[in-house]
Amino acid sequence: MDKTKTITVHILNAFVDNNKGGNPAGVVLNADGLSKKNKLEIAKKVGLSETAFVSVSKTEDFKLDFFTPNKQIAHCGHATVATFSYLKQIGAIKNDDSSKETVDGKRKIKLNKDLAFMEQLAPKYIDVTPQKNQILKSLGLTDADLIQNTPIQLVNTGNSFILIPVKNKEILKNLTPDFNLIHQISDEFDLIGYYVFTTDTDSPERDATTRMFGPRYQIEEEAGTGMAAGPLACYLYDILDIKKDRFLIQQGEYMNVPSPSLITVELNIRDHKIKNLMAGGKGILKSQLKVELNE
Repeated sequence: MDKTKTITVHILNAFVDNNKGGNPAGVVLNADGLSKKNKLEIAKKVGLSETAFVSVSKTEDFKLDFFTPNKQIAHCGHATVATFSYLKQIGAIKNDDSSKETVDGKRKIKLNKDLAFMEQLAPKYIDVTPQKNQILKSLGLTDADLIQNTPIQLVNTGNSFILIPVKNKEILKNLTPDFNLIHQISDEFDLIGYYVFTTDTDSPERDATTRMFGPRYQIEEEAGTGMAAGPLACYLYDILDIKKDRFLIQQGEYMNVPSPSLITVELNIRDHKIKNLMAGGKGILKSQLKVELNE
């Protein structure tokens, strides 16, 4: 007897820039009947960096579980933005305030038309100076490539990323990542990955352009990472002393197949300290994929 089940996966691009580019995520609605094993199998078959599974929550508007092709993770910015932007577009969310439950707690979601913004926590900064030379080596960089007197820093607003500030777009474009070494350092610091950035951008309206490497999660390079853009906005405010409460972060321009993305980060600042933040953008439905599960 055939015991296969067909699951529909919506493929959405989050953080699109002028409705182009963006970072693709899988989104599975009505996922209540799926086991953790099912979700991992689906994420593996979808093959994108993350797939979000939406189910009923007893405490929030929706419960979201996030899976890469090889493991579950606590949060995913672009898959959250894709999910809530799409839910708003199909009328499943009627107002501008929503919320999600995850394995790591509850988060507020704000909607502005079909833009979705996800809450992140106040930043935690961790010194990674003892590993600076290894971090530089893993990207083919030297001290001379960094913004002067600006530290490499681990920042966490829900997930951990190491932020690496480089002088200009040419350096960013020509990085030579050693994925095995990045994986090793990511294991040591329990990272999602590296977020390498420069404040040298094509437009005065954009605050930084970036690249994200996450081989520990089988993501060599990602087009748009909301959970990394949040830490970067905090870094720009606290460490580079750019005192504003809204940042526009570009990503994806220098991938092998470019997919330019735009992430908006709004900081909630009280008494000159970041209390929390919202990172978001727009999601666009690109296609649907049917995945067969063997029961």
